[in-house]
Parts: sequence; structure tokens; C-alpha cells
Amino acid sequence: MYSSLDWSRVPSFLATAEEGSLSGAARVLGISQPTVGRHIAELEASLGVRLFDRTSAGLRITEVGLSLVEHAQAMRDRAESLRRVAEGRAEAIEGSVRITASEMVAVYVLPGILADLHIAEPRIKIDVVASMTPENLLLREADIALRMFRPEQNDVITRLVAEMGIGLFAHPDYLARRGRPDTVAGLSEHSLIGFDRIDVIIRGFRRVGVEIDRDVFAYRCDSQAAGWEMVRRGFGVGIGPIFLGQRDGLVQLFPELRNETLDLPIWLTAHRDLRHSRRIRFVYDFLADRLSSLKLSATRCVDPGRAISA
Repeated sequence: MYSSLDWSRVPSFLATAEEGSLSGAARVLGISQPTVGRHIAELEASLGVRLFDRTSAGLRITEVGLSLVEHAQAMRDRAESLRRVAEGRAEAIEGSVRITASEMVAVYVLPGILADLHIAEPRIKIDVVASMTPENLLLREADIALRMFRPEQNDVITRLVAEMGIGLFAHPDYLARRGRPDTVAGLSEHSLIGFDRIDVIIRGFRRVGVEIDRDVFAYRCDSQAAGWEMVRRGFGVGIGPIFLGQRDGLVQLFPELRNETLDLPIWLTAHRDLRHSRRIRFVYDFLADRLSSLKLSATRCVDPGRAISA
């Protein structure tokens, strides 16, 4: 029975299970809905089992189908790994490399490094995803990730390349108008700059014993760069990298908090198969070398664009 299994039908089954419908699977796979339906019917006939129940509300995966999803996902991962190995051994150091990083890193740390990378190897094209949401390296949503937490997946390699000092900052003009807070708790009486739907700042305040919620922020935006510009313009108190605060002539509030709660690690991460890709390995090693040389936790001003040229 299993000798007649057509493995090319498995992607249609897996996409339907993950998307919950034939139309969703067709959209993901770039084929027609009838083709997806035919693939599933052929796979069911080949295996001698029913993978989905057809109901008035649409498809509902069966228990047997559910038990096969994990195996199908493993097949997809192995096929993707095979493709990466073959691609890497055939390639020159050219083509595209997709990097994902937080907006602050993408806007204020990477530009100088990537400009030098382009000079060193102009045949490599760089795609940068500036996002707080970690893209999935295993599914090739990104080739290399810069993350503020250590990834726990088994199929990735990761390296701690830097520590970014983070602090509370305000413009001198703002403090001249509103006064400088004497305690962290006193910040609740100030115009705070925070995120809209992301709770990372709220959790940071709670770690130092200050209970706040979203309503305390006088300005909310999920763009880190937009929030930092509001600090620079004197709107209120915000959180950002120490090297930026010093570069922009801002006043750091409660610097004693830095080492206790606010410093962020920068982990450079990629899929384990990068060792087979010359261009991804080149970019990974270049980033590791330059990021490790930056003094992002320094108490003096550091210009990332200049620091990497030293």
C-alpha cells in the first residue's frame, strides 16, 4: 500500500491542515483549489485512510490526519534542508540574504555595517526585515536573525555578539519644563512614550517594582524609531539605547538601573545549514565580527557607522 505513495501530494495535505481550507492551501502553494483537492484524494487513496471529513462548515481534519501532520512537517523540513545544502554547494558568494532585526537595530546599528559589507562584497544583496516579531528561520522567512533573546530551536546556531545598553532618556528642554523625577515611581507623573500593542516596556517597569499599564503612556506607537524621535523632540520620557541617547544629547534618567534590568543581549542566529551556503556564511561571519567590535554598552557616545571602520 505505502509503496504507491506519491510524496508530491504531501505538501497539499500539510498546507490544508495548517491553513484549515482548500482555498487557503491553494493560495499558499500557488496552485488551484481543485488541484489541492485532487492531491488530497489521491493521498487518501494511496494511504487507505481518510485525512479530512467533509462537513457543511468545510473540512475537518481526522484523528489519523492529525497524527500525520508532524511527520509531514518533518518531511518538509528535510526537503528544505536538502535544498539549502544543494543550493549552498552550487553557489558563488552572490545573491540575496534576508536579515531580520528589531527596528532599533535595523535603523541605528546595521546601516554602517551593511554599507561596509556592500563595499566588501557588492554581489550580495541584502533584504532587511525590521520587526519585533521573530521570523521563522526554519521556514526560510529569514536567513539570519538578530534577536534580543537566545533562540531555543535545535536546528539553529546562535552566538552572543553584543550587549546593548538601554536607558531612560528625556530631552533637556522637556526636563526644564516638567522637572526631573526623583524616583522611578515618579515617572508615572510624566509624559511617557511607549508601545501601542507590545507590552515589553510595561514588563520592564514591573521588573523594577513599578506597576503601570498601557494607559500611562502619553504617546503610543509600535515603531521603535518613531518613539525615539518623540523623545528627541522633547515630547516626554522614553526608553532607548544608551549610545543613541548620548549621541543625541539627551539626559539619561536613573542610570543605576541599566546593569540591573535594562541591558539587552544581541544574539546572531541562523539555520544550522548556513555552513553549506557561502553567501550566508560570509554575511553571518561579517556581522559577527563587526557587531562584536561595537561598544553598544559603553558609557561614552558610540557612532555605529564609525565604530565598525576602526
